[in-house]
Amino acid sequence: MLKSMVWVPVLGGFALSYAGKRSHDKNLIRNIQDDLGLTGEIPEYKPVSRDEKTIRLGLIGFGIRGKQLAESAGFVHPETLSKWKESYQKNKEEKLYPTIMGQDSLNVEITGVCDIFDTYAVMAQEAGANIHREGLEAKLTNLPKRYKTYQELIHAGDVDAVIIATPDHWHGPMAIEAARAGKHVYVEKPLTWSVAETYEVRKAVKESNIAFQLGHQGRQSETYIKAREVIQKNVIGKVSLIQVSTNRNDPNGAWVYEIHKDANPQTIDWQQFIGQAPFHPFSLERFFRWRCWWDYSTGLSGDLLTHEYDAMNQVFDLGIPHSAVSSGGIYFFQDGRNVPDVLQTVFEFPDRALTLMYSATLASNKERGRMIMGHDGYIDLGKSLTVYADSASTRYKEKIENGIIDPALPVYTYTPGIKSLDAVTSATSQYFAGRGLMYTYRSGKIMNTTHLHIKEWLDAIRHGTPTSCNIDRAFEEAMTAHMGTVAYRENRKTYWDKDQEIII
Repeated sequence: MLKSMVWVPVLGGFALSYAGKRSHDKNLIRNIQDDLGLTGEIPEYKPVSRDEKTIRLGLIGFGIRGKQLAESAGFVHPETLSKWKESYQKNKEEKLYPTIMGQDSLNVEITGVCDIFDTYAVMAQEAGANIHREGLEAKLTNLPKRYKTYQELIHAGDVDAVIIATPDHWHGPMAIEAARAGKHVYVEKPLTWSVAETYEVRKAVKESNIAFQLGHQGRQSETYIKAREVIQKNVIGKVSLIQVSTNRNDPNGAWVYEIHKDANPQTIDWQQFIGQAPFHPFSLERFFRWRCWWDYSTGLSGDLLTHEYDAMNQVFDLGIPHSAVSSGGIYFFQDGRNVPDVLQTVFEFPDRALTLMYSATLASNKERGRMIMGHDGYIDLGKSLTVYADSASTRYKEKIENGIIDPALPVYTYTPGIKSLDAVTSATSQYFAGRGLMYTYRSGKIMNTTHLHIKEWLDAIRHGTPTSCNIDRAFEEAMTAHMGTVAYRENRKTYWDKDQEIII
């Protein structure tokens, strides 16, 4: 049992309040834990052995997420590291610097980078050469090779695996090309920009037998792992409704990203950026804020809904829903975008007698969290997990009537050893931190969830072990998001024909 656990149980004939009206020892905790049928076990973290084969990585895309993925793999740009160090010296609650510096080596090297913005490409090279995680004093040698096109990088002889962090409309083509070339693939979510290419990505990955991971790092969060156990042990009874949400209230959170001072038609390969998207004249807004247009983006469905869906798919093994309806619009950010900034999508799972409701706004910071509602109780799920008994529960009826359980107080709480993880700057980072998507714990040590997710993928490359967000889970994620998007854009209810595997 992890030292980082916090248990607040009220079952098994024992009554405890929030503040701990009675003292209780470890034996009592163990007894109640057994009464709930919960093990309290979390997968053990095993560092990569120095004897393991070095894996040669190629990075495709070095924008916001590309930088974060490189950092999680152990490669931080010297200027960024110096800024983190300075911030940490001023505020010891800052988690970025100590977490990255304490991160184990994954025994990888970056041998190639590709970004169509010259400044980002150079930064990717410099990050890849910063093998000792040093600041501005770093002496950078043996810079990774810069490739002008992703095809050249993928087919390079000294690249074993690729990390893809590009705009959505490039995920599918790049993943297909890499898989067919026999290169292992880590691709950011969502899996695809269109329905059609979703089948092709799955086909290419399965036929090539590569190690594949989709970038839903929440799969590494302890709270999600514990939520799955709570559901499997039937602690809250039959679940009929799940409500998940996304709230942000900041231009950054609404994808109005900063336009780099070096960006112009001479430093950006605009034709390569367009790719399969409809042609549009050069636009710095579209290049840096591409999530605001359907031409390159999958909108709220592919960006943020997929995090919520994948978390629930991890907990429940939901698969692809039977139907979807969506509504919303552009209600606040009247800046030329054509993807909504308010969205509601309802997915029905009749075979599970279950509804999943997603609601989002990019113009309010009101925290709504995730709520899993069962007949005997409900789960409030974020960076911690709290279970309450339902006042009309059948399972706990007698204990409630006898005053052993108070429905207003938790019967079970799981908190992964956290005092504060909120020393983050952007609205986007605050959102992910609050949902347990940035940090978690292993063996009592704070860890970056993306680091763990990349490590799991590298373990799969080396040992053939499974990845938690493999191509089957990725296919489910993509089709679910597309169902919601099609429902919104065509103003109709969509259905999944599971026999033909098509959206109708």
